[in-house]
Amino acid sequence: MQKSKKASESLTVMTNIVLPNETNSLRNLFGGELLSKMDRCASISAARHCERRVVTASVNHVSFNHPIPEGGIVVLESKVSRAFSTSMEIYVDVWLDDPINQKKIHTNEGIYTFVAVDEFNKPVPIPALEPETEEEVKRFDAALRRKELSLILSGRMKATDSVELKKLFAGEI
Repeated sequence: MQKSKKASESLTVMTNIVLPNETNSLRNLFGGELLSKMDRCASISAARHCERRVVTASVNHVSFNHPIPEGGIVVLESKVSRAFSTSMEIYVDVWLDDPINQKKIHTNEGIYTFVAVDEFNKPVPIPALEPETEEEVKRFDAALRRKELSLILSGRMKATDSVELKKLFAGEI
C-alpha cells in the first residue's frame, strides 16, 4: 500500500506574461493557449502526486470568466483534488495579477483528469490523497460526485448504484 499524500504536496504555481503571439483578434489571451497552459500546470501537479509519468485523460470543466489582456500577468495554480485507483482529478485556478493596481482577478478555473502510467503506458496505482483545508475537503468530496456522474454518463455505472449522487439529490449534501 502506498503512503497517502497531502494535496499541498502537489501544488504547482506557474506565472507567465501574455505575449502578442498568444492573443486573439481582441488582443486577449487565446482560449487554446490558456488550455495548454492549464494542462501543463495540472500535469505537473499530477506527476508530483504520483511520482510517475502522467497522461491527460479528460478536461472535465473549464470556465472563461474574465478576459486576460496582452501584457497581462497570468498566474496558474493547480493541485490534486482527489486520487482514485490510477487516475486523479486536478483543479486549476487562473488569476490575472495586476501589480500596478495591486489586484488579483480570478479569471478561469478548470478540472482535469490524469492517469499515471508505467513505461508501457499502462495505468498504475497511485497514492491516496489527504485533503487538509476546508476548500480541499469540498473539492475532494465534489470530485467523487463528478466521477460517479462521469461513470453513469459513459454507461459504466448504473445511476441506482451512485451513493454520492443519491445523497446530493436527496438534499443530504
